[in-house]
Amino acid sequence: MTHTATRRLTLAALTVAVTAGSAMLSGCDNPPDTIKIGVAQPLSGNLAALGQDLHNGVKMAVDELNKEGFQIKGKTVKIEIIAMDDRSDPKAGVDVAKQLVDAGVVAVIGNLNSGVSIPAAPVYAEKHIAQLAISTNPKFTELGLDTTFRLVANDNLQARAIGSFAANQLNASKFAVVDDGTTYGKGLAAGASAELKKASKQVVVSYSSDDKTTKFDELAGKIKDGGVEVVVSTQGDFQILALIEALKKIDYNQQISILGGDTIKTTDMLKGSDTVKGLYATSPILDAKEFVNGKSFLARYQETFKREPAYGGHYTYDAMYILAGAMKRANSVKPEKITETLRTFDGYAPITGSMKWDAVGEQRYGVVGVYAVRKGVWDLQLRSDRW
Repeated sequence: MTHTATRRLTLAALTVAVTAGSAMLSGCDNPPDTIKIGVAQPLSGNLAALGQDLHNGVKMAVDELNKEGFQIKGKTVKIEIIAMDDRSDPKAGVDVAKQLVDAGVVAVIGNLNSGVSIPAAPVYAEKHIAQLAISTNPKFTELGLDTTFRLVANDNLQARAIGSFAANQLNASKFAVVDDGTTYGKGLAAGASAELKKASKQVVVSYSSDDKTTKFDELAGKIKDGGVEVVVSTQGDFQILALIEALKKIDYNQQISILGGDTIKTTDMLKGSDTVKGLYATSPILDAKEFVNGKSFLARYQETFKREPAYGGHYTYDAMYILAGAMKRANSVKPEKITETLRTFDGYAPITGSMKWDAVGEQRYGVVGVYAVRKGVWDLQLRSDRW
């Protein structure tokens, strides 16, 4: 299917989805000439590649919508992205949230890090601005705010996936559980440890770093001394690569399998695939290629940005189309009406197929996949919404 045909089908689907609701809301506010969508992601630092990928997904969708002529109540409205760098830092994330609110955004796609999404959420909620986040810590939706919407499954499911896969598929009895000290990392690691212990597996090393450390000689020594067979880690890819180097120094890398969270299922992580016994990742971020329209998306992405996607840009691409559909259904670009519509909206997501939220903003159809590196690529092993 051609790119033009795909866009026409996407816009046609949006039109069909909103027709019934639009007629009932014909008396709503008049749309402005331009609307602003906030993007709050880490655009610098160690997670910049992931944050830029999430920004790229929004940009692709906005460029398509603007090119086709996005309309509210029959008026063509230009969508403008206001992108800001949250630096993976909670304080910066709150400052960015305040700046985006002051800039007049009607919705925000952000943040990557749970430790940033959670403190930023009340800032958006105060102004009824929907926050569509790919961060996975359950506390994000447990805040009780009607503006929080998660794009993927949360870490309760991912922790069960780690525990189940590690206990039943990796033929090991001694584990190390390592986290990066962030809200995301500590929460997921605690859940994974609990699952392993329920399966009567030994966690012989528990270790917490910060999210910037790359010196792991001490940890490598503990892993070797404990006879660890599998390292379960919620650190980022650059940290796991550094840990592998530390294990190589003491000739213990080939004895180890590593099972990580979604922050290691990256192209950079593939550099370490031949230096350990096995490399696995659990992720609620399913690869674009796993969806029917994924191949077309990937081709357009590569043509536009001259690179492979690094993480989950197809989810933020879909999130932008969901927001567009919600605005059409509400016949409004007022933040409170967008948020209200999203709460009951079964929107059309061009790549992943559907995004629909429950009463607290969790995905109704979230799943977690387990991937292994095979022949230099991440290869899906299994996935489920019931681990």
